[in-house]
Amino acid sequence: MRRSTNPELGALVAATVGAGVTAIIAAPSVAAYTTDSGALLPFLAAGLLAPGASQILLTAAVKHAGPSRAAIYMGTAPLMSVVIALTLLGEPFDPVLIAGTILIVLGGTTLAAERARPGRFRARGAGLALACAALFATRDNLLGWAAHGQHASPLVAASTSLLAAAAVILAYLLVLRRSRLRRDLWRAVPAFAPAGITLAIGYDALLAALDRGRVSVVSPLNATGSLWAVLLAALVIGRSELIGRRTILAALLIVAGGAFISAFR
Repeated sequence: MRRSTNPELGALVAATVGAGVTAIIAAPSVAAYTTDSGALLPFLAAGLLAPGASQILLTAAVKHAGPSRAAIYMGTAPLMSVVIALTLLGEPFDPVLIAGTILIVLGGTTLAAERARPGRFRARGAGLALACAALFATRDNLLGWAAHGQHASPLVAASTSLLAAAAVILAYLLVLRRSRLRRDLWRAVPAFAPAGITLAIGYDALLAALDRGRVSVVSPLNATGSLWAVLLAALVIGRSELIGRRTILAALLIVAGGAFISAFR
């Protein structure tokens, strides 16, 4: 964000680079397996939601709330995801899953009582992160439903989702931000390309996990990313993030919830 002030263009760069990297990783799967194009349609739809529309919200949330706090607010996604999985996908009710999810959500609500925040923090950043969490929760359940019973390779499915994400972000920019597209692109590519590489690796891992496990287990464990966001923000960005005891407690609660689910599922 410090190198390129256009978060929406950064979302496009991250999704496009991520799609390219994932396509390279998926190339052996394409050669080894025959994939029915119809089986990829749910992954295409999921990509439009997240990291498509969600990537625009996420980069804006990081701009207004900072990376650590945006990530922790997004940690509320498992609660939304578990509710959807239990009610719509018919996954079995397990009090352990609920207890772990509650711990994760408590980590996010701990930030509400935080006294010291970065000077650039804006409440709309928290709202954008929560909206992003809702899209991720919907995406997780759609992918969980699509991954079971389908014969699409997780790597090919990840490439499909990221290509769809890049397409929806590009369409958004062409309609609403065309005047800034060419002017800011040269600054956004080197600034956001590393985020695109990590997006590709993370998305491949997520789809492989959803291919093997239940949404109500994978999604809360995926939320442990909040801890890594806090630790990396403290390491890379430093004091400007104002990471205090409440911030660390929030991240630890989220990790505790994920570990609780993993140990007792």
